[in-house]
Amino acid sequence: MAKATKKQALGRGLSALLKDPSNDINTAQDKNADKIVGNVIDLPLEDIEMNPFQPRTSFNEEHLRELASSIKELGVIQPITVRKKGFGKFELVSGERRCRASKLLGMKTIPAYVRIANDQESLEMALVENIQRQDLDPIEIALSYQRLIEEIDLTQEQMSERVGKSRSAIANYLRLLKLDPIIQTGMRDNFISMGHGRALITIESLEEQLDIYQKILSDNLSVRETEALVKDSKESSLSRKRTTKKSLPEYVESSIENLQETLGTKVTATANSKGKGKLSIAFNSKEELERITKLING
Repeated sequence: MAKATKKQALGRGLSALLKDPSNDINTAQDKNADKIVGNVIDLPLEDIEMNPFQPRTSFNEEHLRELASSIKELGVIQPITVRKKGFGKFELVSGERRCRASKLLGMKTIPAYVRIANDQESLEMALVENIQRQDLDPIEIALSYQRLIEEIDLTQEQMSERVGKSRSAIANYLRLLKLDPIIQTGMRDNFISMGHGRALITIESLEEQLDIYQKILSDNLSVRETEALVKDSKESSLSRKRTTKKSLPEYVESSIENLQETLGTKVTATANSKGKGKLSIAFNSKEELERITKLING
């Protein structure tokens, strides 16, 4: 118990240091910066601004109340992380749920790690910390990966090192963003799982994706049942394409064969029931086109 009290006193002491204008810290090289960075500090909640780079867009109110109840009993077990924004002002990097829950309880201060970071570093820290959470939906994770690629300019290999995930796992999350937005929303709302989404992404047609998505919901299909349905749908689609492909009249087929032998290149044709059609003659270079033209002109 004495050890815990000493740690809390240290936090209060460092908090006082941050309030001294003569000790304003803006870079890691400033006086007393080594006493601040890496230590837990009790910060007033009113001095902490929310993170404009926060990748999380929704917070479950019931879960926040549950967290608030836990904090009331045990305190804030894991400190939040903030970055210095100016004298007496800080910006949240990670821990917005803990901040919100603490405010629900009417708390005045919260334990925090103070970091020195620019906007890009803050965004990267927020995104990486967000990805590590256990309660994120797959689309939130995919969007965080996408932002790391687009805004931080990280490669999938660099992301793999940052977040401790394989490149294939990252690629699987990113592919979910190709799903129809309605299906993405269904995944965010826990109507379907990531397994369902991974099965649906193999369907190219968004219309077919939505048809199968509706069937998943109406029949409460498992991931395995969805995979089987997707397989059947793809095979059925392939079969329809084969049956709808019209075979050419025999006289056209034989003419194509003769032309290909004469011209020495691939020839294709289309024809309708009235006998009207089009010929297509392939060539790979200017010289080949000139050769074919000479043969046609005799």
